Amino acid sequence: QVQLVESGGGLVQAGGSLRLSCAASGRTFSTYAVGWFRQTPGKEREFVAGISWSLGYTSYADSVKGRLTISRDNAKNTVSLQMNGLTPEDTAVYYCAAATGERYYYSPPSTRYDYDYWGQGTQVTVSS
Repeated sequence: QVQLVESGGGLVQAGGSLRLSCAASGRTFSTYAVGWFRQTPGKEREFVAGISWSLGYTSYADSVKGRLTISRDNAKNTVSLQMNGLTPEDTAVYYCAAATGERYYYSPPSTRYDYDYWGQGTQVTVSS
């Protein structure tokens, strides 16, 4: 069982930066792949970035490549999402999620249905 708590959301102007954090409980967190998703009203929850549970292999949605960076610190049970060059289109509730499975050793999943645990979300609002 893993519990996830996101933090770091807020209001920022276009072009600005935010750093989201996902704090996890559970001794085996280092064996979970972790992903960040986002959702706006009336739309599906979409994959943003993910990191494998070993060696830190990462994956990003095309819309955020070069602007967002995911990283993890297994010693602290945290995963971070550094967001630079934000635009109003990045406005959403951002969710942290964890997926278990040996197949995610090298590559994190990018489908929401592959994730087993979810945080409550944190709001990110980018003003123009």
